[in-house]
Amino acid sequence: MSTTVGKKRATNRSRAMKDFLFVLLAASFTSSRSPSSWCEKGCNCRGDLRFAICSQASFTQLPGRVPSSTELLDLSHNWIAVLPERSLTDNRKLRVLLLQNNNISVVQDGAFSQLEFLQKLDLSWNRISTLDKGFSIGLAFLRELQLSHNSLSHLDSRSFTHLDGLKRLNLSDNDIHSIQVRSFATMSGLRHLHLEGNRLTSLRSGIFSMLRSVEHLNLAGNLINDTQVGVFKPLTSLTLLNLTHNQMTSVYFKTFLSIHTYSTHILLEGNPWNCDCDLQRVFRKLQSVQRLFLDDYYNLTCRQPAVLRDYRLIQVDTELCFAETVTVLIITVTVVITVVAAMLMGERKRKRKKRRKHWTQQGELSDDSDY
Repeated sequence: MSTTVGKKRATNRSRAMKDFLFVLLAASFTSSRSPSSWCEKGCNCRGDLRFAICSQASFTQLPGRVPSSTELLDLSHNWIAVLPERSLTDNRKLRVLLLQNNNISVVQDGAFSQLEFLQKLDLSWNRISTLDKGFSIGLAFLRELQLSHNSLSHLDSRSFTHLDGLKRLNLSDNDIHSIQVRSFATMSGLRHLHLEGNRLTSLRSGIFSMLRSVEHLNLAGNLINDTQVGVFKPLTSLTLLNLTHNQMTSVYFKTFLSIHTYSTHILLEGNPWNCDCDLQRVFRKLQSVQRLFLDDYYNLTCRQPAVLRDYRLIQVDTELCFAETVTVLIITVTVVITVVAAMLMGERKRKRKKRRKHWTQQGELSDDSDY
C-alpha cells in the first residue's frame, strides 16, 4: 500500500515538474517573439536567435536601440539616406547587415569601421554614386558585398582598399563605364565578380590584375567592343567567363588563348558578330583548344555582312571563305608564274647575249688569221 502511494506521489511530482517546465518554455518563447523594451519600435528583436528585423519600418535613419548581441540586422526597405561615420557602434558583433532598397546616397568615411566581424553587407538598390577610400575601413573580414542597382559610374584603386578577405562582389546594374588599373588589386581571394548590366566599352590589360582566385566573371549586358589581348591573363582560376549581349563584332584568338586555366567555359551569345572569314578562322582555332569551351557557339548569330544578317555562324556557307582562299591561291600562283616567267626570259636574254658575244669573238679571231 505504502509502495503504491509512493509511486503515485513520485508520478505526480514528475508531472508537476514537466508542466512547470512547459509553462516556463512557453513563456520564454512568447516573450522572445514580442518586441522588448530595449528594441527600437518597428523592429522585431529575437535575442535568442541574435537577429533584429527592422524591415519596412519607414526609418529615415539608423535605429538607436538594437541589442548589442545582434548578429543579423535587417534594415531593408526603409528610407535611410545617410550612413554616418562610425555607424552602429553598439553592434560590433554584427555579421550580416542588410540595407538594400533604401535611399542611401551618402556613405561617410569609416561608416563601417566599428563592424570588424561583419561578413555580409548588402547595399543594393540604393543611390550610391561614389566609393571613397574610407568606404571599406574596418571591413577586412567582409566576405560578400552587394552593390548592385546603384549609381556608380567608375572604379579606381581607392574604391576597395581594405577588402582583403572578400569572396563575392556584385556591382551589376550600375552605370560603370570606367575601371582603372588595379581597382581590384587588394582582392586576391575574390571568387565571384559581377559586372553585368553596366556601360563598359573596352577591357584594358591590368584591370583584373591580382584576381588570380576569380572563378566566375560576369560581364554580360555591357557595351564591350574591344578587349586587349592580355586582359584575362591574370585570371588563373577562371571557370566561367560571360560576355553575352555586348557589342563585340570580332575577337582576337590570343585574347582567349591567354587564359591558362584547366577548364574555362565562355559565353558569347547576343553580340553583333561580323561573320567574315577571319572570325570563322578564330572560332575554328578556339574550338581546337581543349581547355576552352564555347558553350553557346551554336547560338551565335551574324550582324554583318548584311547578306548574312540573323544567320547563325554555324550555318554560314563556308564557300565564301573557300572562294576567298581560291582567289588568294590564284593570285599567288599568278604572281609565282609571272616571276618564274620573268626569270626564264631574263635567263634566255642572258644566254643570247652570251652567244652573241661568243660569235663576235670567234669572228674577230678569224679576221686576225687572214692577215
